Amino acid sequence: MSKTIFITGATSGFGEACARLFAREGWRLVLTGRRAERLAQLAAELGGEVHLLVQDVRDRQRVEQDIADLPAPFNEINVLVNNAGLALGLGPAQTADLDHWEQMVDTNIKGLLYTTRFILPGMVARGRGHIVNLGSVAGNWPYPGGNVYGASKAFVKQFSHNLRADVLGSGVRVTNIEPGLAETEFSVVRFSGDQEKADQFYRGLKPLTAEDIANIVHWAVMQPPHVNINRIEVMPVAQSCGPFAIHRDEVA
Repeated sequence: MSKTIFITGATSGFGEACARLFAREGWRLVLTGRRAERLAQLAAELGGEVHLLVQDVRDRQRVEQDIADLPAPFNEINVLVNNAGLALGLGPAQTADLDHWEQMVDTNIKGLLYTTRFILPGMVARGRGHIVNLGSVAGNWPYPGGNVYGASKAFVKQFSHNLRADVLGSGVRVTNIEPGLAETEFSVVRFSGDQEKADQFYRGLKPLTAEDIANIVHWAVMQPPHVNINRIEVMPVAQSCGPFAIHRDEVA
């Protein structure tokens, strides 16, 4: 029997890779994204049962209405992948663009909350379901310029833990996936569309790929119903944690 997976931010990166993988496995797909043309192209490539929602997850009323209007059998969602998110800028907090901060909060936090809140009741009522949130190592470890992006992903991690506490006994599972350096459109967006700057960022190392993360999402989802993977932090071999930073004043 075909199962239904709902993926936000499916037009690129982790979301697109998850859509391709689960489509190959015969799943029914609900795909969301802001770029209608990309969604339509992806659906054409995937074939099978695909329902498209052109939406911005920051639009609470649109998200609520789209989910309420899902036709059968797309409305019986087995897995929600909260993937939509972004980082903007890499400057220090004292010079950061407040519009960038608000967009990250509205997308990475509020958008995830809206989608979760409107899909979760159906999962609880059916006594089964799995919510997979895409966090980041930035939610665990600080770095210069990570300010609001890292804080938003720390929120996702704690929300995932608290959500897990709320759904205890309901049959619903919750997993937070926390990738490190991965080469997708992420850095192009962060650097305001500067492809050369994004390419330079990954030069000389082998980062994670979108397919790597999709495989991890699939593995977590395919565990037996009594097994819950709480969180997975994953980095490329080329990445690790560094020492604490120390600033010394000049001594005469």
